[in-house]
Amino acid sequence: MQARKIWAALLALLSIAMTGRDMEEARREMVGDIVELDEATRGETGRDAISKKVLDAMQKVPRHEFVAADEVSSAYRNRPLPIGHGQTISQPYIVALMTDLAEVDADDTVLEVGTGSGYQAAILSELVKHVYTIEIVEGLGREAARRLQRYANVTTRIGDGYQGWPEHAPFDAIIVTAAPDHIPPALLEQLKPGGRLVIPVGGQWLGQQLMVLNKNQDGTATSKEIVPVRFVPLTRDKR
Repeated sequence: MQARKIWAALLALLSIAMTGRDMEEARREMVGDIVELDEATRGETGRDAISKKVLDAMQKVPRHEFVAADEVSSAYRNRPLPIGHGQTISQPYIVALMTDLAEVDADDTVLEVGTGSGYQAAILSELVKHVYTIEIVEGLGREAARRLQRYANVTTRIGDGYQGWPEHAPFDAIIVTAAPDHIPPALLEQLKPGGRLVIPVGGQWLGQQLMVLNKNQDGTATSKEIVPVRFVPLTRDKR
């Protein structure tokens, strides 16, 4: 126990030592990696380049503040990282891609299902009017709420994201950061006509696809598969 405390303290000092210019440079390198991977996968995704405004948000938000102390040195590597409670913070490229797929504007209201450490919500906060984010794992939800306090346009909640957040619906866009095996009906219902749902769908072992659903004016939806992904399963409250 004492050794773990000493290690945590050393990691905290490392985090302090890497602040400022070092972290800014690390973010620039991360964004460069995102751009390279985006260029390499355009044939697979069938999309144009990730927008500058999304890349600017990725450059601005300090990812190292949303990872565990023992992962700070890896915060700007282009890979997912564990955040405790059996959950992960997504690979930066996937965060950028999902944000870009949502096609959000400055006056939009967005729902995020699966707050995790709060990083995706922080990215969205730089781009939209308001973000509502919901997390079912209480420990994660409380930690994320603390981290997100300085983002005035983010509202957090602990609860079952499968059911959405009807009190604040309809939403211009919804981003889901964990994978159900089907599209949750409540999320489509809470999406505005013309809105977009970005969601990984599939089983943990049978393969998942990142999908975009566009809600039509008559309430139906058209969907498109973008790229294979691997997310933790979407946890539901079965009570």
